[in-house]
Parts: sequence; structure tokens; C-alpha cells
Amino acid sequence: MTTVAAYAAPAAKAPLERTTIERRPVGEQDVLIEIKFAGICHSDIHQAREGWGEAIFPMVPGHEIAGVVTEVGSGVTKFAVGDRVGVGCMVDSCRECENCRAGLEQYCTEGNIGTYNAVDRSGEVTYGGYSTHIVVDEAFTVGIPEGLALDEAAPLLCAGITTYSPLKHWNAGPGKKVAILGMGGLGHMGVKIAHALGAEVTVLSQSLRKKDDGLKLGADHYYATSDPQTFEELRGSFDLILSTVSAPLDLDKFLSLLRTDGAFVNVGAPEEPVSLNLFSVIGGRKTLAGSGIGGIQETQEMLDFCAEHGFGAEIELISAAEINEAYERVLASDVRYRFVIDAATI
Repeated sequence: MTTVAAYAAPAAKAPLERTTIERRPVGEQDVLIEIKFAGICHSDIHQAREGWGEAIFPMVPGHEIAGVVTEVGSGVTKFAVGDRVGVGCMVDSCRECENCRAGLEQYCTEGNIGTYNAVDRSGEVTYGGYSTHIVVDEAFTVGIPEGLALDEAAPLLCAGITTYSPLKHWNAGPGKKVAILGMGGLGHMGVKIAHALGAEVTVLSQSLRKKDDGLKLGADHYYATSDPQTFEELRGSFDLILSTVSAPLDLDKFLSLLRTDGAFVNVGAPEEPVSLNLFSVIGGRKTLAGSGIGGIQETQEMLDFCAEHGFGAEIELISAAEINEAYERVLASDVRYRFVIDAATI
């Protein structure tokens, strides 16, 4: 075991504080990663504050991890010391179920093992990326292409793949009208990726205060959902609406914006249930769906896609001492567009 520095929430809703944790020895298939940068995801806050249910404490959040390999196990073939790598939202799965065999480890029927707030196959609690080092099986590690800066790549391991996977699955591309609902950490990546895929992109945001940013990142149109006229003007417009919002929505209003056979896909996960009038989907043969992250192969595909198109996330780099303040700013939508922790400050 190796003792490393980390930032942890000692209890639900408690401020994060500096501590130390134990990392397992490097096994035959493992890589030891010196973490360079870790993104702050809204789901870190949901889990550290038990918004999604009972959690394991102390908790070291962080599933947007970018770093460099410093040691490899004797059986490792994918990576070598010095390689730039990333780790996302999961660090293992059963690897044997139908979904795992299909490259959909994120939907493992046994449940994938989260990068933090989970128990691994040996019975140990997993700790995430708000730390200096992590040991991960090479099968759940991805390579970060040279064309991506590590700090801008870190949020791609969650925000990037969480938007890329549904955009690809629902065929966003030339000739398709795609709306990105919410212009935050997930939403800004959705705009970039949908634009790079060739879709006509509209941002639906509460206000127009981020309009200039949205258009700069690749949106063709930008509307305020606080304006009732928006729902009149855009009725029946979209093939796909990707909702990145983690607050309860009036789904019936948003479903009215879909064309026949359109899909409304949720990647934001509110803590409260939402209600729905089923006539909103029956009329127009519409789909109300959800999507998680992507599998390992698709995550690598997404990183290569972003590198090929020359973009990472829009970030604000912070020191570890600023994590608690950053959490409050995320909740206040005061970040453009993803906080990234410089792990050297841990």
C-alpha cells in the first residue's frame, strides 16, 4: 500500500479537507498514475452531499482524471511509463455480461464500479481523483492524445463522454437539428461536440447571458427558456434535445419542441422525481430517454475525436484549497465552464 495526499469529504455535507489515503500496490494489470489534473463535476457535489442517496465516507471525489503513468504492472500491454492517460467515472465492471462484452461497461448488468464512492471487487472502497496518485486496471484507463492539453482533457473523461455518447447514439450530424439544454460543464461540451459532428446546434438556456460564449463554441442559435415566446417559436423544431440540466424540468413543455420521432435525452440527473403527461410522447411518437457515460472504447474514440477537432473543455484552473468555494460556485452556475484542480497543489 502507498499513502498519498488527497482531499476528502469526512461526512455528508461537510467541507472537503486535506487528508491521506491508501492506494493498493500495483498489480499485474495495473498502472500507477500521477494525477496532474482532476475536474470538478456536479455529480461530485451530489454524492458528497448525499443528494443521490446514502454514500460512503470519508469520500474522495473526482472522476475526471488526467495524468501520467509512473509505474506499470508486469502484465500491462496498453501503456508504458510516461504515457499521458485518463480515468473516467468507472474503474471496473464484471467484464462478462452481455453489455460488458459489447463494450457497454457503463451499463454492466452487475453494476460498474465507480471511481469513487463504490466498493471494488476486493471489498475496498474506491477513492477518486482529488488526490496525487491513483492505481487503476489498464483496461479502464484511456490514452490522452498529444493534441490535448492535460488540464483541458480532464473534464472530457465525464463531461465529454457523457455528451458524446448520446449525440453519437441518436445520430447527431449533418441535416439534424440538435438542441443542447443547459450551458454549463456538460452543456458547453455538448455544443462543441454536436457542432463538430456537423449538426445544426441550438442552445436552450435560462437566460441569454452566455449567448456570446455559446455562439463562439459552435452554436448556430441561442434561446432563453425563461421567455415563453421561445416555446411558441421552436415548437416541433428538433430531432434531438440533450438535457444537461440537473434540476427538475417541465418535461411536457420541452417535449413540445421535438419533431415527430424526435428524442429528448437526459444526461443531467435531478435529485427529485419529475412528472410527465404521457400524451406528450404519444403525440408525435416521441422518445423520452436517458444516457450515462460511454464504454472504454467509446471514451477513447471521444478523446481522439476531440483531439482531431482541436478542442478540450473550457476550464478554470484552481488550487485544491479552493475546492469548497468551487462547489458553491458550481451550484450558483458561476463557472465557465469546468473547474479543474491542479493536483500539484494537493
